[in-house]
Amino acid sequence: MANLLPSLAIQTCCLNCQAAQSYKLTPFSQYVYGNKISCFDKLDRGNKLFCREQQNVPKSSFQNLNSKVYATSRVSIDQTEERVTTITELEDLKKASTYLFRTDTGGQSSATDARKGMNLNTFTQYSFDRFGLEMEFDAKQIPFYFSFLLKSSLDAEARGSEIKSHRKTNFCVPVGFLPGYPAPLGLSFLPDGSMNFSIFSRNMENVVLCLYDDTTVETPALELELDPYVNRSGDIWHVSFESAWTFGYFQRTLDRLCKEPAFDWADDFHPNLPMENLIVYTLNVPRFTQHKSSQLPTDLAGTFSGLAEKLQHLKDLGVNAVLLEPVLTYDEETGPYFPCHFFSPMNLCGPSAGPVSTINSMKEMVKKLHANGIEVIMEVVFTNTAKDGALQGIDDVSYYHANGVKDSEVQSDLNCNYPIVQQLVLDSLRHWVTEFHIDGFCFINASSLLRGFHGECLSRPPLVEAIAFDPLLSKTKIIADFWDPYEMVTKETHFPHWMKWAEINTRFCNDVRNFLRGKSILSNLATRLCGSGDIFSDGRGPGFSFNFIARNSGLPLVDVVSFSDGDLAAELSWNCGVPVLNMGDECGQSSGGSPFYNDRKPFDWNAIGTGFGIQTTQFILFLSSLRKRRSDLLQRRSFLNEENIEWHGSDLSPPSWEDPSRRFLAMTLKVDKVEDPLISKASDILGNLYFAVNAANHSETLVLPPLPEGMSWSRLVDTALPFPGFFSTKGEPVLEQMAA
Repeated sequence: MANLLPSLAIQTCCLNCQAAQSYKLTPFSQYVYGNKISCFDKLDRGNKLFCREQQNVPKSSFQNLNSKVYATSRVSIDQTEERVTTITELEDLKKASTYLFRTDTGGQSSATDARKGMNLNTFTQYSFDRFGLEMEFDAKQIPFYFSFLLKSSLDAEARGSEIKSHRKTNFCVPVGFLPGYPAPLGLSFLPDGSMNFSIFSRNMENVVLCLYDDTTVETPALELELDPYVNRSGDIWHVSFESAWTFGYFQRTLDRLCKEPAFDWADDFHPNLPMENLIVYTLNVPRFTQHKSSQLPTDLAGTFSGLAEKLQHLKDLGVNAVLLEPVLTYDEETGPYFPCHFFSPMNLCGPSAGPVSTINSMKEMVKKLHANGIEVIMEVVFTNTAKDGALQGIDDVSYYHANGVKDSEVQSDLNCNYPIVQQLVLDSLRHWVTEFHIDGFCFINASSLLRGFHGECLSRPPLVEAIAFDPLLSKTKIIADFWDPYEMVTKETHFPHWMKWAEINTRFCNDVRNFLRGKSILSNLATRLCGSGDIFSDGRGPGFSFNFIARNSGLPLVDVVSFSDGDLAAELSWNCGVPVLNMGDECGQSSGGSPFYNDRKPFDWNAIGTGFGIQTTQFILFLSSLRKRRSDLLQRRSFLNEENIEWHGSDLSPPSWEDPSRRFLAMTLKVDKVEDPLISKASDILGNLYFAVNAANHSETLVLPPLPEGMSWSRLVDTALPFPGFFSTKGEPVLEQMAA
């Protein structure tokens, strides 16, 4: 089956009607093929298009309001040596779609005024009420409109009364267009190679589909006004194209019309890591490798392929999941948290900034990360869109919350629990899982997922519940993040979860930061260190808590512990010096004290090779390895029992939980007794773990808990020791290093 490629020009053909219009397109190839449109008999005329218009002419008064005009269209193409012929067997014609008109009155008609490049004969009467018309033209000219007039000839002296269509207009048949199908929504490709476009719009009286031949032009090459009698089923408007490749672009940010390119996933599989085992690294795809220090070729820097080239760095950190900042197509002015398309990755993340290369690049990245045991999770935004170029103007009443809704003053707030928007979100998520093998999603601004049609808060929001129980999506990681990209703040929310939804734990961030700067009581820190039971003891467990201290919004870690400016009070920053993990944080990358997203800089790969970068990377790997090695205590699906935890002050006395001046806390995690005598008592698998944290501005002398006879403590980490050498690199105890 041949593709229908861009041609030189399109010339509308009108019979006894308005002037023709010409649309200039880009030259591409010189395919010649036959296209036949017929209603009633078998034809075989070679490379010609035969158009027969059939009308019912009443036997008497020509005033029959049920009079109809039919035109059917069928194109079947076989290509041999740049010559394509038609297949017009009778059974094919019976399957062809019928273009239906209603007329105000009946009447005779004649074929005149053939336009340039088209040959017409006169109407031929085949029976009393059936007329046919043959029209021959180069089929490269489709798609186009075929227009004609019907006139009553009862009054020979008069010019004749015009007979209008049901739309009170002249008759116009879209040649190369078919009525299409209402499902699936959006752009899809039919088995015969044609394209189907359908869209929901309940409140629009007219829908015009604009086709373009270039991304640089503002005027569409063809505007197709959909006929509500032919192209509408309920609230779904639809049309299919035999040859839309002629144009190549349609209006919704001028996206290229193309099929999802074939991709060989081979033996790719989802790692399906347990939630409690995840160690997540958050990154921005362009910023991760676009800096010249990445030493990547220009076509790879800042792309999915560039990320895959830096796989070893992820392994050096011991992470097993990457969380990608939004890569859905977005408006570059407003940024990635304001998408305009939900089914395609941003072209800027591809090697050639084109859709096919971008799609393949992302799939190759996912495949390579999976092969190394690393999951890929995407940040997604379904609560708001770009202010222009998304769904605006299609049916704002249905797709968006109206202006004036509480906490919603922007016209780009999606009405995500409206049934059609809910379907859009679910279709998008399933697309990313099936086509790109994505392992999970982090939903930005998740508190807005709880809003109903009129802005009210729902206890059982349909979209959240549908995702939790979807047979495909429920098997992925689904994470709620309450950060609002409008106000750049996190909104505390009691989120319904059905024991499926995890959450980005902002309370962990705030309580740890406050403790380090002396603004929190010990009980708050203890709650966070034990898995945030106040949030996740409702049937989920500690593995559903995604803990962070620094993230892509707000201050980077080095700035959190370096700035105490009153203007940054909301950031809970304090210059105390604690390393944690986030893109760029492993090498101390700064934003100059700015909490704004746009002030984040590309990752500087030179910093990895500095002494600080090397030591910190090794420290992160050590912590990741320790967490995995002691999974019995540090990677649990359920909370530890109270008898497995002991809390201490520096002298083993009970902590002063509610004393805000206390800034020291220690805990012992005790393993369950193992009765198997074959396991050595010296094994660290059986050993207890002792943790102590001191946020005071003076040192503390510790008294370690007593151990059973024959066992002793080994020091694994001591940040009070000089840099470097404050932690174990190969499992050996850390020796105290005294200054000279």
